Amino acid sequence: MTTLLERAVVARAGPWSVRVRRRDVLAGSGCLIALGIGCLWSLSSGDAYVPLGELAAVTRDRGGELATFLVVELRLPRLVVAVLVGLALGLSGALTQSFVRNPLASPDVLGLTEGAAFAAVLVIVVSGTDQALATDLDRVGVPVAALFGGLSTAAVIYLLAWRRGINGQRLVLIGIGIGALLAAGTSYLLVRARVWDAEAAHVWLTGSLAGRGWPQAVPLACSLLVLVPLALALNRTLRGLELGDDVAIAVGVRVPLAQLTILLVAVALASAAVASAGPILFVALAAPQIALRLSRASRPPLLAS
Repeated sequence: MTTLLERAVVARAGPWSVRVRRRDVLAGSGCLIALGIGCLWSLSSGDAYVPLGELAAVTRDRGGELATFLVVELRLPRLVVAVLVGLALGLSGALTQSFVRNPLASPDVLGLTEGAAFAAVLVIVVSGTDQALATDLDRVGVPVAALFGGLSTAAVIYLLAWRRGINGQRLVLIGIGIGALLAAGTSYLLVRARVWDAEAAHVWLTGSLAGRGWPQAVPLACSLLVLVPLALALNRTLRGLELGDDVAIAVGVRVPLAQLTILLVAVALASAAVASAGPILFVALAAPQIALRLSRASRPPLLAS
């Protein structure tokens, strides 16, 4: 028997309609509340504690000079990057796990993160010279290289896994193998690099929000303004692919094109996140599975992820 939470609500706006399960809405709302609490805690905590009342005063331009500097200049940009990176990785993981039908199919397991890391380290090691050039690389060259590396790795994995279609298990195995090769290549670059270049590469490879600010947040936000609507628009296609390739073809889904589109959007999301904060692991693997258990759906829900 279908419970009240399992029933769907249909929202209509002119010729458009969206069908949403009540449990999905509840899970997404709970995640948003938890995110809001975490954001408030992040803005107020640190070596210098900022009370909630002072945070409210800062939003009205009535806070003290120290509180305004801590919140607006230091903590808020880092928090925005953290939220955007988490959004991109969670959505990318949900797309790949739904597409491959495997809970282990996340960008870091498939080797996409290793591809982005290898390209970024290659740029750092080959081009690292004076301090001015290193600063320009950190702002532009390394993020662009990471984005290009992730997309190139996805193209190689897709071509190697193609056998008149894409099989999920074959894609995961090839991705793990390609990821291992790229990780070995990154280690080789670090061994052959000069000490200061290797140190700079290690700092980026750590995958951290330290030192992140508006120069990383603005390009990532612009990317997500395009990629997130594209990902959400693929929800109906994912429902068709969930039934199997034969049934999906019968209901009008162009399976090869749909698979390629889903993979490209997922890779672009993961590459944008890696370009902004480095290769942060485990988020894209765990977030969709947590959302899946909260919503009790048949596959990871995109919004809750």
